[in-house]
Amino acid sequence: MVLLLRRISTFPIRLAVTLFGLPCTSCTNGVNPSISSPSSCLIRTDNNFRHISTSCSLYKTMPSSAAPHVRARSTQYPGSTVARFPVPDDKVDWSVDWGQYNPVSYTAPTVLKKPEWADPDIGSFSPEFNAVDGAVDRTSFEGIYRVENKVPLNPRGRTGLSGRGLLGRWGPNHAADPIVTRWKLDGSRAKVYHSVSKQPILQFVSIMRRDCGEWAIPGGMVDPGEQVSLTLQREFSEEALNSLAIPTSEREKIHERITELFSCNGFQVYKGYVDDPRNTDNAWMETVAVNFHDELGDSVSELPLQAGDDAGQVKWVDLDSSLNLYANHSHFLEIVAKERKAHW
Repeated sequence: MVLLLRRISTFPIRLAVTLFGLPCTSCTNGVNPSISSPSSCLIRTDNNFRHISTSCSLYKTMPSSAAPHVRARSTQYPGSTVARFPVPDDKVDWSVDWGQYNPVSYTAPTVLKKPEWADPDIGSFSPEFNAVDGAVDRTSFEGIYRVENKVPLNPRGRTGLSGRGLLGRWGPNHAADPIVTRWKLDGSRAKVYHSVSKQPILQFVSIMRRDCGEWAIPGGMVDPGEQVSLTLQREFSEEALNSLAIPTSEREKIHERITELFSCNGFQVYKGYVDDPRNTDNAWMETVAVNFHDELGDSVSELPLQAGDDAGQVKWVDLDSSLNLYANHSHFLEIVAKERKAHW
């Protein structure tokens, strides 16, 4: 459980400084730039390209939805027998006066054991919220969040549960989600078109999470001080290709292919709050989701998928609106399908 919590979905870093390391969207033929080395590159922002450097401000991203979170108010908290205090839609916002609100307090035993990826309890230390606190970035993509009685409040409102649940950090817990796609091809390597929409079908690499059995985008937590670009590449390699368990010679081949893909063709799909069932009133998930597309099907597509320790299964899945995925991953894929002009 500890390994699964650390790696899956969804650490903290100063994005205003480190996001320059995100992959370039175009490269000179025959050149394979390193993900972490360029001081500037072209970044895809919706339908435009922009040159940024280490000193630039954050580039434009898809806006996050401000709709009331739903999965973060699920009746039973995952991995436990704890039931949340029921929160109706009209009582989610903190601005709504609700004197009867009495959230259940719960922090998972794995978190209370004080692993390296978890904060101590409030009182035994004094974190600096809404700021970079040592190596831990406690700023939120949602803006400034409220702090009351020395604990942060979820920027999307009440969840029916206080404490940290399964999450290690008080406040935002930052993750990175790599969305790796390719076109679905027939035997002659021609694109397959959907019979109804008449648009080409995209496929993405999906893993089955061990904690809940739901299919999801492979992803994981951003380690303190780590560039998001490196997290994206590392998590995909470990979860979808099981790079930690293969021979060194094969690992080098995988690293070369992954580096080539993740150095180019990156489109930032989403940056913000994640409606995650692990969220609480005082701890919540936020992520950066980036799409890496294997246009010709001769890069990652040729590597054998193998589930890592954190994933039960891994496979290529057709993008379709009927997909039922973990958290708000379906929303991420819808954005990708529209960007690539593919079937949804």
